[in-house]
Amino acid sequence: MTERPPGVILAGGQAARMGGGDKCLLQVGGERLIDHVIARLAPQCAALALNANGDPVRFAGLGLPVLPDSVAGHPGPLAGVLAGLDWAAGQGARAIITAAADTPFLPEDLAARLMAAAPASGLALAVAPDGDGVIRRHPTFGLWPVALREDLRAALNGGVRKIVAWTDAHGAGSAVFEGGRVDPFFNINRPEDIEAAEAMLAGAR
Repeated sequence: MTERPPGVILAGGQAARMGGGDKCLLQVGGERLIDHVIARLAPQCAALALNANGDPVRFAGLGLPVLPDSVAGHPGPLAGVLAGLDWAAGQGARAIITAAADTPFLPEDLAARLMAAAPASGLALAVAPDGDGVIRRHPTFGLWPVALREDLRAALNGGVRKIVAWTDAHGAGSAVFEGGRVDPFFNINRPEDIEAAEAMLAGAR
């Protein structure tokens, strides 16, 4: 695959640890989290869409298609991936790149590295060492082939919820990202993470 795939920003979670609401609309460094994500992901992708549930009007200012889960009950990020694959299929795309909506430092070479790491299945996930050097997967950052969307739909309808349970069954590749001064997969889960992100931004500048 050489062409730039469309990208889907996953924001369909319920943000329970933040007290609910849309984490991606919180401010970090004077900009909303979603603005940081768009700035880094848009240059890598042919088009962008946002996976989110509820009233899409709150995202109207972004100018992006808003894709709700097509599987009821908030089944998790895989439902957002499926929504993105259905959207991409309508555009004639062969795959999508996904990224989480609460990760302001995501890699600026995410798409290229995922595509380079994809095996014959066309699936690949990002992996990176944690602070102790242990390699960990970041399964909301992935390359997903449209050809597998019906398989994913059947898996979701059959109760599969864990991303890696499905990707492992399809032999997903791993794109390895080394950590730098700033963790590229740092995400905002708790109120104190906003302060940490502010400090990282200040240090990077």
